[in-house]
Amino acid sequence: MTFSEENYLKSIYHLTAALETEVSTNAIAEIMETKASSVTDMLKKLADKDLVNYKKYQGVSLTENGKLAAKMIVRKHRLWEVFLVEKLNFSWDEVHDIAEQLEHIKSEQLINRLDDFLGNPTEDPHGDPIPDANGRIIKIEKQLLSELSENQTGVCVGVKDTSSEFLKYLDKQGIALGSKIEFLSKESFDLSVKIKVDGKELSISNKIASNLFVKLV
Repeated sequence: MTFSEENYLKSIYHLTAALETEVSTNAIAEIMETKASSVTDMLKKLADKDLVNYKKYQGVSLTENGKLAAKMIVRKHRLWEVFLVEKLNFSWDEVHDIAEQLEHIKSEQLINRLDDFLGNPTEDPHGDPIPDANGRIIKIEKQLLSELSENQTGVCVGVKDTSSEFLKYLDKQGIALGSKIEFLSKESFDLSVKIKVDGKELSISNKIASNLFVKLV
């Protein structure tokens, strides 16, 4: 596959996972920042390779071959993110763009050795699951912080928004994976949330709370 084909597969994989349904060419065009006509041309190529199910004016989905191929791209991306953070001391807001380049390395042997070298991690620095060499994913029970009720407590296990700006904001507030977050109250006016993070009280917007995943404790 070309780099472009791999990027399309990964984008379709993320879209179908988020929407839990088939996706439109317009949705793909938006995430790929290209024209719908260009998406259609690429989908035809991917369909010819038995990587997507595509019919004009209908939704697009990945075939079993397409799902596995996409998971392997995601696997490489997330393993490289772990490597960059744990071994090269990059911060979690710096690694996405670098991993975007490294994910196209073809060598399975290299990626499998990287996986072993890192101790076979199951999550990347943002809390997203890493598929194993067979495409299996260990899922954890999690929910958005915004969905909690008063006096519930959870541990931060992931972020929905992985943008550099959001991650830097969390760093400023002292919120990271593993942080213990106590849900204190929610304002009915703007749905802002008062929380306690590792003993420190904070007020955060609903937008922030809707982008933090926690596991109840």
